[in-house]
Amino acid sequence: MRWIVLFLGLALTTPAAAQSVSSGQITVTGEGRVQSVPDMAQISLGVVTEAEGASEAMAQTSERADAIIAALTETGIAERDMQTSDLSLNPIWAEDRTRPEMFAREIVGFSASTNLRVRVRNLDTLGTVMDAVLQVGANNFQGLSFGLADPEPVLDEARKAAVADARRKAELLAEAAGVSLGAITSIREGSQGDNRPMMMEAAMMRDSGPVARGEVETSAQVTLVWAIAPGAAGE
Repeated sequence: MRWIVLFLGLALTTPAAAQSVSSGQITVTGEGRVQSVPDMAQISLGVVTEAEGASEAMAQTSERADAIIAALTETGIAERDMQTSDLSLNPIWAEDRTRPEMFAREIVGFSASTNLRVRVRNLDTLGTVMDAVLQVGANNFQGLSFGLADPEPVLDEARKAAVADARRKAELLAEAAGVSLGAITSIREGSQGDNRPMMMEAAMMRDSGPVARGEVETSAQVTLVWAIAPGAAGE
């Protein structure tokens, strides 16, 4: 009777041992990056004015902002490609340093500012756009970035590259470990990178000034899980 119990115990543990091999997994994260030529740009610009009175500063800023929007419209920028991002009014303080032990502060004026984000869909007109806003009083430039109007096709290419990268890594790891890859049991997409400029040169340029578009990089990340083929771990 004792031998029968022992035999049954061995019979029960053998499938469990085999299951531990067949349930092994290889988890790999792949990355894909695609460079492409940008077909649009976004400019962050604005105007800052100073005046003795708050209302005067705001009026001057509003007037220049209207002039900038009108100039952009004349260059072909659509209304949907212009967006006011913020409007601020701050006091200008002066300090009386004749008495170091107690500085006296007083408001001597006000500074008003507003910013505008502009999307330029025709990069051939970028120099003209910059020239137009400079002529009507834009004096606050916060950045110029290049991108893609329709990033999805390029993002799909990056996804394919990420899967290929994950497969390459998994095959390398499986070969080094002496196992074989089974079926893919899980695919999870990770973070997607923004269109980031690889090269960018921008300045307060006139129509004849150079615009180096460079390239933008689109990235994707995927995590794949492979099952280890049954029996491969023991070979």
